[in-house]
Amino acid sequence: MYSSPPTPSDTQAAYFRSPGCLCRFIIPVLAVLLTSSLLVIGLSKIEIVQAESPALAAALPVESRTSLSSVFTPEVQYWGEEIINWAEIYQLDPNLVATVMQIESCGFIMAESGAGAKGLFQVMPYHFQEGENPFQPNSNAKRGLQYLRQAKEAGGNSRSALAGYNGGIYGASLPEEEWTAETTRYVYWGIRIYKDARNGLDHSARLDEWLAYGGDSLCQKASESQR
Repeated sequence: MYSSPPTPSDTQAAYFRSPGCLCRFIIPVLAVLLTSSLLVIGLSKIEIVQAESPALAAALPVESRTSLSSVFTPEVQYWGEEIINWAEIYQLDPNLVATVMQIESCGFIMAESGAGAKGLFQVMPYHFQEGENPFQPNSNAKRGLQYLRQAKEAGGNSRSALAGYNGGIYGASLPEEEWTAETTRYVYWGIRIYKDARNGLDHSARLDEWLAYGGDSLCQKASESQR
């Protein structure tokens, strides 16, 4: 709070009581300096509050998004920008998303399994809402990656996420010795490919093994569809 300004008579009385005193010159200067300091401190506090505000923080420039590892085949790299966007939307590591796409379809948009799973992430038909096209990339990614995120949250780690994606969230919660052979094999491929990608390697021996096991034919179909 500012005090009321002195009257002219008060100022004169104070001046004559202290002949030669510089108080009437020094005090205003000190008051200005003190006011300026308080304003600077106040503005600094405002800036701190603004920086900590969630609403304002959302408007600040975001950090650069994670890039996709080079371990994945060219057919999966073809979807690189989409993978990064989907990973951001569904709050997943892009390299985990790419690992699932690698194993499920190798980027082949029209992939379809004998069990009826469809599209880039091999999503079963009952996950889609009426009118959704299972082979439309964004629709397929939405249903597949929502489930992958649920599997990761349920299990708490990437290994459980991969197991849950293949064998169901309940199946992944069972002891590993009770997993199906398919889920065990899926995690065998996926977890090593994913770790190689996360560790910054430019080549994955496990991915080579997956290609030799039969994945190469799937990638050939993807390559032909992307030309």
